[in-house]
Amino acid sequence: MRYEFWVGLRYTRAKRRNHFISFISLISMLGIGLGVAALIVVLSVMNGFQKELRTRILGVVSHVQVSGIGGELADWTKTVQSVAQHPRVRAAAPYVQAQSMLSLDQQVRGTVVRGILPEAEEQVADFAKHMKIGKLDDLADGEFNIVLGMELARALNVGIGDKVTLIAPQGLVTPAAVLPRIKQFKVTGVFEVGMFEFDSGLALIHLADAQKLYRMDDRVTGVRLKVDDLFAAPRIARELLRYIDADAFVSDWTRSHANFFRAVQIEKNMMFLILLLIVAVAAFNIVSTLVMAVTDKQADIAILRTLGASPASIMQVFIVQGALIGLIGLGVGVIGGVALALNIETVVPFIERVFGMQFLDKSVYYITDLPSDLQWGDVGIIMAVSFLLTLVATLYPSYRASRVNPAEALRYE
Repeated sequence: MRYEFWVGLRYTRAKRRNHFISFISLISMLGIGLGVAALIVVLSVMNGFQKELRTRILGVVSHVQVSGIGGELADWTKTVQSVAQHPRVRAAAPYVQAQSMLSLDQQVRGTVVRGILPEAEEQVADFAKHMKIGKLDDLADGEFNIVLGMELARALNVGIGDKVTLIAPQGLVTPAAVLPRIKQFKVTGVFEVGMFEFDSGLALIHLADAQKLYRMDDRVTGVRLKVDDLFAAPRIARELLRYIDADAFVSDWTRSHANFFRAVQIEKNMMFLILLLIVAVAAFNIVSTLVMAVTDKQADIAILRTLGASPASIMQVFIVQGALIGLIGLGVGVIGGVALALNIETVVPFIERVFGMQFLDKSVYYITDLPSDLQWGDVGIIMAVSFLLTLVATLYPSYRASRVNPAEALRYE
């Protein structure tokens, strides 16, 4: 190897006359390590929240949705057969969806009523695993059973076996007035997906019962689809337009709940920039370390120059020294951050027990545990940006070292 590397390595390991320089070097390493570890852990937690949010939303929302223009899709069986020809479509389920009101005694709540086929719905959504009481299969044709979200059931104060009155907006026109359509449903199940929007405002009934209630005959509101890769849903939705002959609107989960994921992504980006400042501050501590090192090593620099070392070689020596300080801190931070991110589900409960506190109170948050999803792509970006900041911090002190005049440096030696 070139001698610049060995000299820079020796300067990093050698005992200095000025111990304060060694102390600042140690602080710079620890600062870079702490900043990198914090970045890895925070981004892993943000990824975990994003994954948890996506899982809960997709528990009730399909990957792709084909809905009829005007809210009605005729001959839905033909549509299901058409979309099934796409190689990436795994399952399809028809649905009827409309606004309604549920009442029991003096309690009244507005809700979205969705008519489903239980056996088909289990293929495109995860309602079955989110059932707290009862089973989704209890929804049968002609029995007018209903499954409610947990918060909706709590607001109506209903339990299994209770009968709620469903008031549909489509009314009966009579000479006297327009009378609402009213039907009693028996509560046979309660689900909880952990999203207040659905737990407090969604009710499930059988598809045939919904068609009778809303006078849709054999028509449905649309068809819900599951694809092999949820991240490819936007592209698959565009491709499905070539497979569908009926007048229909095709959308995917990223459009129906774009605000949720956009908010999480913006927050993740802002946290990355804010925490990157910690790494930047620690990296630029290297500037003061190298400036004092240059002052401390002026005689050595002069001797190297008199032996024929060029200014560029002197500059490379101190760049190597600063880069090594940054690499050591970066390595410590990556090891510590990855270890903490992979074991955060163990570390956080331990901290909660020690300090007698809970970060996410069950009475306030639906997500009560800090989720973590370590993505090596994020780790690579953090390492690259942190190392780049370290290299930038070495440029000015290294340039100052290359400008040292040998005669001036050796005058008083």
